[in-house]
Amino acid sequence: MFLKSTRVRPGLILAAVAVVQFMVSLDFSIVNVGLPRIAAGLGFGAVGLAWVIHAYALTFGGLLLLGGKASDRYGRRRMLLLGLTLFGIASLAGGFAQQPGQLIAARAVQGIGAAALAPSALALLTATFPDGRERVRAFGIWSATNAAGGAFGVLIGGLLTQYVSWRGVMFVNVPMVVIVVLMVARIHDLRPPRPDSRPDVLGGLLATAGMTTLVFGVMRTDQHPWTSATTLLTLAVAVALLAAFVYVENTTRREPLLRLGLLANRSVSGANSFNLLVGAAMASSFYFLSLYLQDVLRHGPAASGLMFLPFALAVVAGSFVAIKLGYRFATRDLLVGGALLTAAGFGWFGLVSPDGSFLVNVLGPSILAGTGFGLCLAPLVSTATGGVAPAEAGTASGLLNSSRQIGASLGLAALGTVAHDRTGGLRTVDALNDGYAVGLRLCAVLLVCGVVIVLAVLRRTPPRLSGGGPAGGSRGRRGGGGPP
Repeated sequence: MFLKSTRVRPGLILAAVAVVQFMVSLDFSIVNVGLPRIAAGLGFGAVGLAWVIHAYALTFGGLLLLGGKASDRYGRRRMLLLGLTLFGIASLAGGFAQQPGQLIAARAVQGIGAAALAPSALALLTATFPDGRERVRAFGIWSATNAAGGAFGVLIGGLLTQYVSWRGVMFVNVPMVVIVVLMVARIHDLRPPRPDSRPDVLGGLLATAGMTTLVFGVMRTDQHPWTSATTLLTLAVAVALLAAFVYVENTTRREPLLRLGLLANRSVSGANSFNLLVGAAMASSFYFLSLYLQDVLRHGPAASGLMFLPFALAVVAGSFVAIKLGYRFATRDLLVGGALLTAAGFGWFGLVSPDGSFLVNVLGPSILAGTGFGLCLAPLVSTATGGVAPAEAGTASGLLNSSRQIGASLGLAALGTVAHDRTGGLRTVDALNDGYAVGLRLCAVLLVCGVVIVLAVLRRTPPRLSGGGPAGGSRGRRGGGGPP
């Protein structure tokens, strides 16, 4: 049911949140196709180039919990405006970058802005559409824009890179930021700020430092073997930082960044574990596939971007199909079915060959994997936020976004290293194809592991994506409309 208030505009809130999520997802994938020209333009090395992606993913994922907690304390509308400001300024700075370090720094600040945006927007959506048919539709639209941002980002990035410049992939955010600011200025925060709450900044810094160090250690295994002193020391420092984060969360006098008891909720822990693997698989698959199209099949950025269009459309279609199926099937069943379809698509992608083609190696698996991924999104969000107290809505939203972004960065680091090792350091077409193929097959393996987690952890609940119960099935009032 829409919340009844003369100051609440559900349609405007949904539109603003959808644009925010589209922009945040877009920025994670939009640089993929432009990476070769970014490397040539700024002089990146092969390993350093991956940090154009990692810098965004790590600050985004590492600070999302802090952003979610800050949205509960300072107000979601206020944090949205702050995040938009940071995001817009960083996008301009990245577009004018003249050195690799400048672009990486700009991407890191973009991640900070996104960490303020994403949990605030999702918490605002959760409060506006608490249950019932309207919630199903709202989360379906949110999921579709989330997926469309990631998928269409590759298409937009390819067109801008080839016909404008790689700098266009940074500048494109600015008009979207202006549009969203004008929309947010007209809405009212449904939940007042909590000035008595003091977010745990130290915890946020420890979590970000720990994850950054972990990814850095994994990335460098192409130069330093897993058993080398350098790698072992780096990973030990990462574990120590993350252990310190857990200790601080248990002992801080401030309000903890993440109440560890929240993870005892099987829906929260199961959904986020699944999301971690999904993030790793999706980010890595986009990375490998975009490079396969350019480095192996020798397509230009624009053509490569266009070849992602079937995937993008399939994701959007799958998201809307999930709305219909959400009235008839349990969320756990939708997660399992969607993940298995996506895994099958990635396994199909893993059959790429040096003499392949778009019709044979890309089109079919794109439709299969995209549809499966779209089916997963709304049930995943509903499961992760269902049954969470309103005071922790921002935290739960931040945790969900964080698990995906951290999974993306870790997955890309680990699978990218495996793919690089498979090539033996060679840059021939055959060697590159072998590396990308093994990376794509491992993406399928990650999704199968996600299915195992869902079946083992999540309970099977009634077939409603209303989000009122522990795993997405409503046990309270259903609002204005229930399932037919």
